[in-house]
Order: sequence, then C-alpha cells, then structure tokens
Amino acid sequence: MTQYDEYKVIHVVEGGCGTLLLGSSGLPLKKLETTLNKEAADGWQLVFQVIEQKRFWLFWTREAVILTLGRKNG
Repeated sequence: MTQYDEYKVIHVVEGGCGTLLLGSSGLPLKKLETTLNKEAADGWQLVFQVIEQKRFWLFWTREAVILTLGRKNG
C-alpha cells in the first residue's frame, strides 16, 4: 500500500434543484472531472472514493461522492 504524506477529502454533491424537479439529477460528472484534473495538476492522486446517498428533505435522496486524495511531499 502506498503511503502519502498528505491527504485531502473532497465532497461533490448532486444538485438540489434537479433532485426536487426531476427526482434525481445524477452526479455532476463535469464538475467531478474538472476537480480531479485540477487536483492532479497540484500533485494529488485519487486514493479511494465512496458514493453515498443522503435523504434530501422528506421524499428524495441525493447522491454524493467523497473523494480521498493523497500526495507525497518532495
């Protein structure tokens, strides 16, 4: 297992308006891709990710991705 000197956690959430209007809008893949590319340019690597579903108001659920990034110093 690779050891990293630093870790960073990023939380990317499905949009609330799409969830309310459509019942589900899906994860914002373009935002996810842009975020990962920006972090990779700063030396961060994806260590693991978790997809969670949270209750949104009373009747809806919405997805979120929790990304854990790591990088070595030096």
